[in-house]
Amino acid sequence: MTKGGMESVEVFTTEGKGRGLKAQKEFLPGDVIFAEPAYAAVVFDSLTHVICHTCFKRQERLHRCGQCKFAYYCDRTCQRAAWLNHKNECSAIKRHGKAPTENIRLAARILWKIEREGSGLSEGCLVSIDELQNHVDSFGEEEKKELRTDVESFLEFWPPHCQQFGMQFISHIFGVISCNGFTLSDQRGLQAVGVGIFPNLCQANHDCWPNCTVVFNNGNHEAVRSMFHTQMRIELRALNKISPGDELTVSYVDFLNLSEERRKQLKKQYYFDCTCEHCKKHLKDDLMLAVKAGESKPSADTVKEVIQLSKDTLEKINKARMEGQYHEVVKLCRDCLAKQEPVLGDTNIYLLRILSIASEVLSYLQMFEEAADYAKRMVDGYLKIYHPNNAQLGMAVMRAGVTHWHAGLIEAGHGLICKAYAILLITHGPSHPITKDLEVMRVQTEMELRMFQQNEFMYYKMREAALKNQKIQVMPEPSNENAPSLFHKKE
Repeated sequence: MTKGGMESVEVFTTEGKGRGLKAQKEFLPGDVIFAEPAYAAVVFDSLTHVICHTCFKRQERLHRCGQCKFAYYCDRTCQRAAWLNHKNECSAIKRHGKAPTENIRLAARILWKIEREGSGLSEGCLVSIDELQNHVDSFGEEEKKELRTDVESFLEFWPPHCQQFGMQFISHIFGVISCNGFTLSDQRGLQAVGVGIFPNLCQANHDCWPNCTVVFNNGNHEAVRSMFHTQMRIELRALNKISPGDELTVSYVDFLNLSEERRKQLKKQYYFDCTCEHCKKHLKDDLMLAVKAGESKPSADTVKEVIQLSKDTLEKINKARMEGQYHEVVKLCRDCLAKQEPVLGDTNIYLLRILSIASEVLSYLQMFEEAADYAKRMVDGYLKIYHPNNAQLGMAVMRAGVTHWHAGLIEAGHGLICKAYAILLITHGPSHPITKDLEVMRVQTEMELRMFQQNEFMYYKMREAALKNQKIQVMPEPSNENAPSLFHKKE
């Protein structure tokens, strides 16, 4: 079954997993299998005034809609592109007196689109909105209560002159949003800024060790280059060589968790039991729970004690980060590492989590040498656990490379930046802003490395002068959020 630009994939039904996607031809790592515009998408409530409501880019200055005073856009080009989807919303917000929550806004946009086009197959869609899974029957009491609240709020917002939908269908739409909402990120891919529905992507089944990855591309809406306009879309990209007939899979959760934890998370959020090879055989769990090897192997009680200490410390760290107490975070990390290092192995996830936080916060505090040491150890552990073409691995290697560069460790920094660039070329593609940033860093560090190899003394003199006019950005303030996850689940 193929349709409008989706010739390279087909929908098939598999026992136990329902619908899935299959490749119709061969793909190599980094190939875009398909790109899909959002069926409907909205900016998160907390960011409506700093993110463009059309392309979801973060901008310094945005133009506000003069009618509803709620929607913001990069420029006239984005505002014009939004009008078809914003027109009904604009008058509904004015009538209602205020904008409702992101869930209500997204449901309303979906239903206005159905009002315009019907609920059958849209152009380029493999399945209709009617056919998407809603899992409402699997909802617990708390979720059912939230659903009722959402439906009530929606009915207050929905204009009386618009097409009226039955309660069951409205509930179906909210169920679809809850189970299939995809996280949209800003142009650098570092912050989750909105949620959208992409019906074709929804057909890709989960695997903890997938053969595809999804990247959000904000498109190009620059008015001065209107001939090069591309719309906002997601891209499904191949991570390995894929043969015709292979199922296309993506991972709904971060791999850096024990198989039991991943299965719990998947059951709770997506209502299925993961039967992938890595979960069935508990692959890599031994690495993630590794203890120090050698003659004096720590006792089971000691390991248990240190893991409990690590969990308690992570809670204290979260609290200190929320309060912006970064020096306290560093102290907690150092104390925890001192206890972990004699007991836990280099790939133990509790050790890696502390190393990751320590390197990020120390970089922000510009204590780069210590940060670089922790970042190197973190990356060495990640490389043994993650899929070699994992996007989160690529971002972590990039961060470690920049940290090494700041610490003046040019050889290691350049090596890590090259490694990150190779991964992100596959996961994000050459035209993604983060890949372009990395290419600039790669060229700069290569030039500096040549200079360093020719004359170390002169290199450090020139570096000192260059740092006053710094090109590679100082680390942003540490975020309390995890990297945007693939599917958005309303908390």
